[in-house]
Amino acid sequence: MLSGTTRLTGASPQRPSAGRHLLRSFAVALLALAAAGCGGTDRPTDRAAGPTGTGGVSATTVAVSCPDGDTGLGQRLPASSAKDAPSTAWTLCFHLDPQRGMVLRDVRLSSPGTSVLVAHEIGLAQLEVPYDTGERLTSDITSAGFGGLKMQTLGATECPGELVALPVPDIGDGTRFGDTPERTVLCSEVADAGLAYHAEENGHVDVARHTAWSLSTLSKVGWYEYVTRYTFASDGTIEVSLGATGDLSPTDYTDDEAHGHAVAPDGDDRPPYAASHAHNAVWRIHWALRSDGADADAGLAVEQYDARDTGRLGPQSPVVDGGLTRVTHPTLAHRADRRWWRVLAPATRNADGHPISYEIDLGRSDSFTFTRDQRDHGPAAPGSGYDVAFTNADDCQVFATANRGACGNGVLDYVAAGGQHQLSDVVSWVAVGYHHVPRDEDQSPMQLHWQGFTLQPRDLTAQRLDVPTERTDLNGQPDEWNGEPIDELTEDGAGLGQ
Repeated sequence: MLSGTTRLTGASPQRPSAGRHLLRSFAVALLALAAAGCGGTDRPTDRAAGPTGTGGVSATTVAVSCPDGDTGLGQRLPASSAKDAPSTAWTLCFHLDPQRGMVLRDVRLSSPGTSVLVAHEIGLAQLEVPYDTGERLTSDITSAGFGGLKMQTLGATECPGELVALPVPDIGDGTRFGDTPERTVLCSEVADAGLAYHAEENGHVDVARHTAWSLSTLSKVGWYEYVTRYTFASDGTIEVSLGATGDLSPTDYTDDEAHGHAVAPDGDDRPPYAASHAHNAVWRIHWALRSDGADADAGLAVEQYDARDTGRLGPQSPVVDGGLTRVTHPTLAHRADRRWWRVLAPATRNADGHPISYEIDLGRSDSFTFTRDQRDHGPAAPGSGYDVAFTNADDCQVFATANRGACGNGVLDYVAAGGQHQLSDVVSWVAVGYHHVPRDEDQSPMQLHWQGFTLQPRDLTAQRLDVPTERTDLNGQPDEWNGEPIDELTEDGAGLGQ
């Protein structure tokens, strides 16, 4: 349910234009209508019908203070399906960039007692598609772009949720050339996200499901069509995804099986192997991690977690040492087993006294080095590839490669130029690769395949957002469990799970 107008209470006020007044009036009317039609409940099983008639919570434009030209969007979700569970609210500003496509600004998470501006901006910074034959390379963000005429108009089949109409310039930002028609290019969906938790003790079961809000657009670049999607879960998690569909390139076939996979019938006169290729994507995240009332000038920090086997065995299991190391300066970082990174606000603490942070979970990725970086810096340049890079924010540093301006051509230049400065106004450059070896089933159209990563809250709150009433006192190791002292449960190496 959308229960009322949502504002970024920590955002700097801006003088609204006449258009913004109309937007806010329209949003208030829609929100009131949605509230009246939802029966006064936040439970995901009681969703009102969406504009397309397929069901689903209406995620309308809301009165968020956004830069001119951006659209405020928001969605209130029940933290879980449990009775009396609190609600979680996401608000953000949608920006349509002619090259990057969908860019999200001022992403804020709110729940009872918590309101955090998570990120100033999240968006694609490059998508490079090199073919294994060495005969083709595209830089789809900087050369073609995901916005303008590349951004597709969506219908009910592409979007079973709510279609959002937005002005889409045909050329550039629309200020100098072309027209700016309004088209339904944004899909907003609220859906069941699966089981949130299940805990049984002495015959009593605490169980609940949770929901997630996703925003997606579709851009056609050459033979491929890309879905840009951001999913905001009720537990504060953000999933960042890029999906690819469309068609295999009809001009990229080869006779060399080392560079592709056979998709043509045996005996065909044309080259049988569709060329393998990679979808190498980098996203740029400018972090905020600022709660209401926090010092806007307080800096952020980056830490890397690593764990290693010590070679020693304890009474029942191997001894593993793990810990966090502060990343103090702009750097290129590489994935490894048991490694992850977090961006934290050292001066902002949760109720347990721990600094709030978000963890970057890479998931599956085929690590890569951009072709442009190999050409600019040499294929043997130390550390020229990266899975995550960290820099300080600079408005000139927009693209991961092929950047324009005096600040550098890409991430390698940004890191080199800022290497002597302490990380404070943190930007993460997250690289996720997908090496696509074609298969018969890709013809045709190609089944959608996905790549991406997850941003997960770590210590954002002292406990989960929707702690069941009987578990509110479970914070740290308890003195007893079901009436038995913890010391007795752990005697002789017996753990709580035994």
